[in-house]
Amino acid sequence: MLVPNDDKFFELFEKQTVVLKKASSHLLNTFQTYEDVKNKCHKMKNYEHQGDEITHDIYQLLNKSFVTPIEPEDISRLAKALDDILDHIDDTSSKMYFYGITEVDNYMIELAKLIDGQTAEIEEAIKGIRNFKKPSTIEERCIEINRLENLADEILGNAIRELFLSNDAIKIIKNKDIYETLEIATDKCEEVANVLYDLSIKHS
Repeated sequence: MLVPNDDKFFELFEKQTVVLKKASSHLLNTFQTYEDVKNKCHKMKNYEHQGDEITHDIYQLLNKSFVTPIEPEDISRLAKALDDILDHIDDTSSKMYFYGITEVDNYMIELAKLIDGQTAEIEEAIKGIRNFKKPSTIEERCIEINRLENLADEILGNAIRELFLSNDAIKIIKNKDIYETLEIATDKCEEVANVLYDLSIKHS
């Protein structure tokens, strides 16, 4: 069995969060400058493929590693949670194109901003798991991620409440699905925060 350099797992996680942050920023940009959606959707799919490759590398390394820097279960949980965020960001992008959405609203933009904020916190928090010298810093980032998720719940509620004032059934179906997919992405960010918080407690 291979005993890897501990840094390899951390390098892969950091690489994954860089891709994740690029994807969330791309989603926000797509909403803020809503044009050329087909090509922007294609670019998002490239980010999703990059993320899948990194996730695959993490699992491959995990499967052949006898010794890991953190518990194998935690590595697996973290890899899956990060991949789930990217999947839902990509899913949102695809739905915007395939549903033929011609314009975005403030609720979509605000939810995308929250996701982008959460991924920024995740990117910084992941850097802290290399040595856990400052677990309190990781915990602070996790608290902020959770706070942003709570805001997303509020925005989702307001968005659906206003949406159901419409008499356009097709718009209701499409927009509700997009709102909920965005909100699920914020939930997945919270799942990452929960894994990171648990790790900070274990190693503090």
